Amino acid sequence: MNSLPQNEYLPTLAAAFLLDRKAQNMTKQTQRFYRMKLETFITWLDAQSVKTIDQITPELLREFFVAMSEKGHNAGGVHAMYRTVKTFLRWYANEFEPAEWRDPLRKVRPPKVDVTPLEPVPLEHVRAMLDTCERGKFTGERDRAIILFLLDTGIRAGELIALDREDVDTITGDVLIRRSKSRRPRTVFLGRTARRAVRSYLKIRGADNVRAVFVTNEIERLKMAGLRQVMVRRAKRAGVPVPSLHSFRRAFALAMVRAKVDLLTIARLLGHSDLSLLDRYIKQTGEDLRESHERGSPVDGIL
Repeated sequence: MNSLPQNEYLPTLAAAFLLDRKAQNMTKQTQRFYRMKLETFITWLDAQSVKTIDQITPELLREFFVAMSEKGHNAGGVHAMYRTVKTFLRWYANEFEPAEWRDPLRKVRPPKVDVTPLEPVPLEHVRAMLDTCERGKFTGERDRAIILFLLDTGIRAGELIALDREDVDTITGDVLIRRSKSRRPRTVFLGRTARRAVRSYLKIRGADNVRAVFVTNEIERLKMAGLRQVMVRRAKRAGVPVPSLHSFRRAFALAMVRAKVDLLTIARLLGHSDLSLLDRYIKQTGEDLRESHERGSPVDGIL
């Protein structure tokens, strides 16, 4: 190790790269993602007797991605490896500005990934679940407010349970998301029906010293496991499949598209950094496409 340049020895570079991710205050989940993928990459390189970054070639990278696929990683997993290697090599180039080194990944095309649309929760299932929420009771009013809140705002489950009372204006419907996945705050909105549901829940909950919007029966902040249990309980009583928490977010996006809300606005409400992230959320039906064609048919418009 001592005989190798410190800015080229792969384990040293990997440690420096991960330190940079931490210094940028990236989430622990993101740091763990980079650490696991980079460890896999460097371990594989070490088995090929590759110790320094200047030994990495385009052919070697292609062999690595093929090896990952043959070991059982799906297309998404291989693409995640590709993104990690790309970020790592770009970081190295920016950090050290090596005069004689060229990024070997520039000649390697990214693995193809089929973009499969994600299923939204069916609205008829939502109605059935809402019908099981007992009006006038704490659990029923809370669960009703949660279901409508998720569907009407499109926020992530983690963002929902992190909400404090001061973040939600039950009169105007403004909801401030302070702790988002991107670390950037944003504002989303509740419609009239969802606002009334939240007010009914807070009224029956009464006064307490807990800041959280959604709490357990013991008046403690609701956690992810508790939120999932809400979905399990309501789905079983309604006799419908248990929806994933994220499926409400997809249903929100699709409803907005059908209401002809522009994609940039939808992306901002969802907290997406670019429009490409909407692809898997927006699963339009054949009827959606037919109606769009009827509105935009160039032939019908001129004859």
